[in-house]
Amino acid sequence: MVIISGKRRLATIALAAALAGSLSACGFHLRGDGGHYRLPFPAMYVGLPESSPLAIDLKRNIRANGSTEVVSDPKLADGVIEVLTDPEKTRSKTILSLNSNGRVREYLLAYNIVFRVRDKLGNELLAPTQITLNRPITFNETQLLAKEQEEALLYKDMQTDLVQQMMRRMAAIKPVATMSWAPATPVAAPKE
Repeated sequence: MVIISGKRRLATIALAAALAGSLSACGFHLRGDGGHYRLPFPAMYVGLPESSPLAIDLKRNIRANGSTEVVSDPKLADGVIEVLTDPEKTRSKTILSLNSNGRVREYLLAYNIVFRVRDKLGNELLAPTQITLNRPITFNETQLLAKEQEEALLYKDMQTDLVQQMMRRMAAIKPVATMSWAPATPVAAPKE
């Protein structure tokens, strides 16, 4: 058992507090803290089916930031998320490795989305962006039910990670300022 003297203990506590303060000051957040992102849109439309688990999760996260409303009509939205490839349809499971008997030992789960963001005028604010997530999963045919549940949990974890990455990218968008164009007044040519 190590006994720390009073002065040394205070120094250790002060160092820990200084380290924690410097991390929070630089904007560091632990992954999974459900980070809050300030989206630059008062109203957003999510171009996914209402029943999609990804749409439900994404809308919940958009509403949670407090300053953005999710609308059901893209014409009423300041920002429109267009999903070009739906991850529910493109997720995959491929063989990663085999054992000495030629049976599957490991799979690689993949979750992929391509999306873009437009404003209400149709201006592209975020070009088509692809996010691909992969997770390996071991396989044991004697634990089939447990491995199916583990696979479902890994896909759910990837969906949560995907939503957080989408939120970070959307929070970084700088909306196009609408400019009013006034006709230029003609300048008279100098007389010679």
